[in-house]
Amino acid sequence: MKNKYTITGMTCGGCVAKVKAQIESLPQVLNTTVQLQEPHAIINSTSEIPESTLQEVLSEKGNYRITKIEKVKSQVELELPEIKVSTYKPLILIISFILGGSILSLYPFNDFSGEDLMRHFMAGFFIVFSFFKLLNIKGFSDSYAMYDIVAAEWKGWGLIYPFVELGLGVMYWINFEPQITNWVTIVVLGVSSIGVIKSNLDKKKIKCACLGDVFNLPMSTVTIVEDLLMVGMAAYMLL
Repeated sequence: MKNKYTITGMTCGGCVAKVKAQIESLPQVLNTTVQLQEPHAIINSTSEIPESTLQEVLSEKGNYRITKIEKVKSQVELELPEIKVSTYKPLILIISFILGGSILSLYPFNDFSGEDLMRHFMAGFFIVFSFFKLLNIKGFSDSYAMYDIVAAEWKGWGLIYPFVELGLGVMYWINFEPQITNWVTIVVLGVSSIGVIKSNLDKKKIKCACLGDVFNLPMSTVTIVEDLLMVGMAAYMLL
C-alpha cells in the first residue's frame, strides 16, 4: 500500500536523505520517495504503518513532523484486468511450451518415464519463470512483498527468490541430489503458497508476481494451483 504524508522540518538535501533513511529502516517499508519542494513523502509498504511509529523514527534524527495526507493506490492495485481465461493467455502459452518441450526431451520415448517428464517440466518451469522475474527484479520484489509472508517481513527474500528458482531449475535439469532438490521445492513453494492462499481468501485485488513485472496478471486460484502443483510433483518424486 502507498500513503502520502507531509513532512515539516526539512531544510536541505541532507534532511531529505536522513528522513528517507529513517523511514526505510522500518521493516514494513518497501521504498520511499521524499521531496523537499512542497515537503512530502510517499511511502510504499507491505502493511499500514501507524503514524506514531513514523514520527518516533523521524524524531531520532531531527525536529521533523510527519502527517498523513491520503492513501495512494499502488501500481499492483491499479488497472488489473478482469479474471477470465484470456487474461491468463501468456501463462497458459508459457506452461504449454514448457510441457511440450519436456515431452519432446524424452523422444523417442523408448524408456518413457512419468517421473522424468515431471523433472524436465519442473526444470523448465523454474528456469523460465526465474527469467521473467530477473528482467525486473526490483519490480518483482515489490509485487511479491504484497502477499508473500516471508518477503513481507524481509525485503531481501524478494531479491533472492528468482535466483532460488533458477538454482532449482538447474538442479532438476542435471538431476542433482533429487532428495534435496525436491525437499527444497516443497519448503520454498509450500511457504510461498501460504501467502497466495491468504490473499485469495481475503479477496485482495493485487498483481500476481509469478511472471515477474512483465505481465499484468491478477492474483487468483490459478496461482494457488500453480504452486501446489509443483509441491505435489516434488512430493510424488520423493515417494
